[in-house]
Amino acid sequence: QVQLVESGGGLVQAGGSLRLSCAASGSIFSPNVMGWYRQAPGKQRELAATITSGGTRNYADAVKGRFTISKDNAKNTVYLQMNSLKPEDTAVYFCYAREVARQYWGQGTQVTVSS
Repeated sequence: QVQLVESGGGLVQAGGSLRLSCAASGSIFSPNVMGWYRQAPGKQRELAATITSGGTRNYADAVKGRFTISKDNAKNTVYLQMNSLKPEDTAVYFCYAREVARQYWGQGTQVTVSS
């Protein structure tokens, strides 16, 4: 069983930065895609950023130019560097991973950006 454990959320002022980490542990794990989704209060969960096993990155328009996704294959860890944060970035951020036949979600980490 694979577990995704997020860390790095918190409270930050607008314009500030945070770095989220997601470490995968458990069974043998070979994801095709890892990434981050987010869910703001009263809204649906939405894509923030993903990265494929080959290193191709995909970003939501709302975060392009401000967020950077990266990964460490040796550690089975994916990161999300978030700069120039805005109050509208406030959400629970969920780590995501997909293998050929399965997908996994983390428990989520709260990011709150104050104005």
